Amino acid sequence: MEIVDKLAQEFGLKKEYSQNIINLLDEGCTIPFIARYRKEMHGTCDDQTLRAFADRLKYLRNLNDEKTKVEKAITEQGKWTEELKLLLEQAQTLTEVEDIYRPYRPKRKTRASVAIAKGLEGLADTLQMQSKAYQMNAEALKYLNDQVSDIDEAIAGAKDIVAERISDDAELRKELRKLLEEKAVIKCNLIENENSPTYEMYAGFSQEVKNIPSHRILAINRGEKEKCLKVDIEINREKVMDIINSFYKKDNPDTDALMIDVINDSFDRLLFPSLERECRSTLTDRANEQAIKMFEVNLKPLLMEAPLKNNIILGLDPAYRTGCKIAVIDTNGNVLATTVIYPTPPQSKTEESIEKIKALIDKYKVDVISIGNGTASKEAEIFVAEAIKHVSRPVSYAVVSEAGASVYSASKLGAEEFPDYDVSLRSAVSIARRLQDPLAELIKIDVKSIGVGQYQHDMPQNRLTEVLSGVVEDCVNSVGVDINTASPSLLSYVSGLNMSIAKNIVAYRAKVKGIKNRQELLSVPKLGPKAYEQCAGFLRVIGGDEILDNTAVHPESYEATRKLLKMFNMSENDIKEGNVSLLPQLIKAKGEDKVALECEVGVPTLEDITKELLKPGRDIRESMPKPVLRSDVITMEDLKEGMVLSGTVRNVIDFGAFVDIGVHQDGLVHISQISDSYIKHPSEVLKVGQQVEVKVLGVDLTKKRISLTMKGIDKD
Repeated sequence: MEIVDKLAQEFGLKKEYSQNIINLLDEGCTIPFIARYRKEMHGTCDDQTLRAFADRLKYLRNLNDEKTKVEKAITEQGKWTEELKLLLEQAQTLTEVEDIYRPYRPKRKTRASVAIAKGLEGLADTLQMQSKAYQMNAEALKYLNDQVSDIDEAIAGAKDIVAERISDDAELRKELRKLLEEKAVIKCNLIENENSPTYEMYAGFSQEVKNIPSHRILAINRGEKEKCLKVDIEINREKVMDIINSFYKKDNPDTDALMIDVINDSFDRLLFPSLERECRSTLTDRANEQAIKMFEVNLKPLLMEAPLKNNIILGLDPAYRTGCKIAVIDTNGNVLATTVIYPTPPQSKTEESIEKIKALIDKYKVDVISIGNGTASKEAEIFVAEAIKHVSRPVSYAVVSEAGASVYSASKLGAEEFPDYDVSLRSAVSIARRLQDPLAELIKIDVKSIGVGQYQHDMPQNRLTEVLSGVVEDCVNSVGVDINTASPSLLSYVSGLNMSIAKNIVAYRAKVKGIKNRQELLSVPKLGPKAYEQCAGFLRVIGGDEILDNTAVHPESYEATRKLLKMFNMSENDIKEGNVSLLPQLIKAKGEDKVALECEVGVPTLEDITKELLKPGRDIRESMPKPVLRSDVITMEDLKEGMVLSGTVRNVIDFGAFVDIGVHQDGLVHISQISDSYIKHPSEVLKVGQQVEVKVLGVDLTKKRISLTMKGIDKD
C-alpha cells in the first residue's frame, strides 16, 4: 500500500489530507504552523495527531528504505526470487524485514558456516527433506573428504546447518514471536547485594508478558542493570515444539531422532536466546514509549500553568548551612534585589531573617513569596508562614518545584543572563520567575531535568528530547510570544526560528528600540520569507502599529480579516474598543460558508480569526488552574486518617498520582483510589496542576509516605 493511502487509513483521513500533510512536512513547515494555519489542508487535525502522523511517516519511509537495501543485498548474492519479493512487499514492520534478510545476512563464523565450508550443505538438504528414499548414514559416506573424517562428523555438520536454517526461518519466527507475546512469562530472582533490598518486591516475581505494566518493566530493567535481579522469559516448551514440528518434522523413522535433536538444539542454542532478546527489547521499547508519553502528558499542563501576572515576587531558594538565597523580581521579571538569610539550622538566625524579609517586602511591595521545594523547604516554609504575620501588607506564599533550577543556574545560559550573580542566587531568581511565568522560565531548562514522569534517565535520550521538545514547541506557540520582551530561549521555540535567529531578533529589537510591527521581522538577519511565514502568527507585538499584530491572526489573513470587518461595517478601532462582540451572531446569520467564501478563506480559518478579534492579546493560560497561595503551614505530624484536604497534582504516573497537600512530602493517590469507576490509566482523570480534594488514608512518618484517596469524599 502506498504510504499516502496507508497513513490516510491509519489516521482516518481523506487521502487528499494525508498527501497535503506529507507535502507540508516535506516543505519544512513546522507542526504548530500546520496545525494552526493550514487547517483546511488537513481537516483540522490537532498538533498531537500531526506529530503522530509525522512519526509514522518517518517509520514507513525508513521501512521502505530498509526493504530497498534488503532487495539490493539479496540480488547481489544472486538469490533474489519472486517469492522473496512478495514476502518483502507484505512485510509491515522492520522486524519482519530483518527476519526475511536473516538467512542472507553475512554472518560471523558459526557452526553452520564451518559445516558449509566443509561441503556439507547437500547432506543438510537431504536431512531436511527427511525422505524415506534416503538412508542418512549411507548419504553421509558421500560427503567424507579431507575435512570430514567420518559419518558422525558429517551428520553433526548437517544438523548444525539445518538448526541454523530453522532459526533463520522468517515465518517460524513470526509464529513463535506471537506465542511469546501471548503466553510467555517474565520471571525474576533476587541477587543478594547492597542494593537488592530496593528490589525485594521482585524476589520470585512472575507475570505474563502481555499483562506486565510499563513501569514494572523499567523497574525490572534497572534492577537487572544494577545486578540485583536475574531476569528470564519462560514459555511452555511443549507448545513451542508443536509449532516447530509442524514446520519441520516429517514422519521418517530414519531421521526422527536426528530431527528431534536438530529442533531442540536450534531452539535452545539459537532461536530462543534470539527471541528472548527480541521480547525483552520489545517490552523495553513499549515501556520507554509509555514513560515518554507520561512525560509528555505531565509536561504540557506544567508548562501551561497560569502565570501569576502583575505581582512583585520574592523567590526563596532554601538551604541549611549556606543559608536561603533571596531574589525579588518586578512584574516583568527584572531583578530588584538579592540577599541571603539564615533562618534554618545550623545558624537558625530567625529574628534577623524576619527583619530582612520584612524590609524587602516593605521596600519593594512584595505580593507573593515563591519557595523552592528542595532541601530545607519545610523549614523555610514554616519560617515564611511566621514571617508574613509580621508585615503590614497582605503577603501569601507558594511552594514551587525547583527541579532543574540548579541545572539552569550552572548552565551557560544562566551565566549569560546573570553574569554578576553566583549560581545559588540565579536559582532564587528562577524560583521566583517560575511562579510569575512558568512557561517562559521552564523552557530555559533541559526538558529532561524538569522532573515530571518516571525513569527519565533510563529512557533513550534522543527520543525523549525529541518528544519533550515537541511539547515545549506546541505550548510556546499556542500561547504566543511577546516579541519585545521574550528571551532568546523562548523565541527559539517559536515555529520557524532557532537560537541563532532568536538572538538576531533580540539584537535587532535593541538596535531599533523595540519592534513596532511584524513586517519588521523581515529586516532581521537570517530571517527570510519562509521563516517569516512560519513564525509571524505566533509572535505578538503589543502596543504596536497594527492591532492584528497582537493576535494569532496570521499576516497572510490580514486582508481577509479587513474584508470580514468591512462586511459588517466594523473597523480595527472596534477591535481596540471591544465593539466586535456581535461578530459571531452576524456571521451565523449570514451563513459561515458564505462569509468564508467572500473573505476567501476556509471556515476553520474564519472561526479562528473571529475568536482572536473577540479577545486580542488574550493569554490562553488564564483559563488554567491558578497556583495555590498559602499563608499558613501544616506538617506530616498534623495529618490524621480521614482528614480531607485540597491539593495540587504534581506528577501523574502509570500506577497513580502524586498530590501536593502542603506538607512538603507529596502524597500518593494509587490508581485504585482515583475513581469509583474503572480507569485504565490515571491520566484519564488527572493532570499536572489540577486541584483536587483528597482524603488521608494513612501516614508513615518513618518512611515519609502519605497515602491518599479521592473516593468517598462527597459521601462524608
